Amino acid sequence: MQPILFELLGFKVHAYGLMMALACSSALGISVWRARREGMDADVVYELATWLFLGGVVGARALYVLVWPESLRSPLDLFRVWEGGGVFYGCILGGLGGTLLYHRRKPFPFLKMADVVAPALAVGAFFGRIGCHLNGCCHGAVTESAWGVRFPAGSHAWAEHVDLGLIPPEAAWSLPVHPTQLLAAFAGLALLVALTAYFPFRRRPGQVMALLMIAYPISRWPVEMLRGDDPGLVAGLTISQLISLALCAAGAALWLRLRSEEGGPTLAAAAREARVVPT
Repeated sequence: MQPILFELLGFKVHAYGLMMALACSSALGISVWRARREGMDADVVYELATWLFLGGVVGARALYVLVWPESLRSPLDLFRVWEGGGVFYGCILGGLGGTLLYHRRKPFPFLKMADVVAPALAVGAFFGRIGCHLNGCCHGAVTESAWGVRFPAGSHAWAEHVDLGLIPPEAAWSLPVHPTQLLAAFAGLALLVALTAYFPFRRRPGQVMALLMIAYPISRWPVEMLRGDDPGLVAGLTISQLISLALCAAGAALWLRLRSEEGGPTLAAAAREARVVPT
């Protein structure tokens, strides 16, 4: 855990904020590279990235505040996104909202663009979870397994264990907890590899995104079961698990629809459409 990586010219460089910057820049780079390979206009990707980023930040912070309203100590805390306090699913939902707004203003081949962006979302999840580990948030439940990690005094895990009476206030470390952030980061990296490998074999636009919508919730579910900081809302399920169910169902529906469409757009037709970029 290293919430503050270093100070530069009197400014503290937060690990979470730096990882978010790496997530956004690497996701943008992958999307632009893939778009050019698919014959799409990279300028559309750059413009879309702005809407995705703004929508993602608002959505991530809004869902976090909705689940943990006690985290707000002052109105300014709403804007301290570089210090942590975001929900990945909120980022996805907010980013989708921004994408739809941009698409309404400047229509583009939606499903093909979704395929271009899908691997970028996976790399974003990787860097984001590394940021969570360095920040100490999104920690796991207490464990006696050999892979358990301890967080120092003042961390989220330590504070929770003190509040529950599991450790004394003078304890220097938390109890060992599941390394859920690192597990989620590994899952994001595995998804990036899988989606990149599948990309050349897709038969219709939208299948890469549909695969992500199915695979990410499945990879997320076991990690959520090991979390120690996320309260259950309905039948013991966390809000992330509930969203996972809905996202997986939507992904399966999209996959089946694409497989069943006989008269839908082929990849060749989508490529021709992509070259018609509105001014």
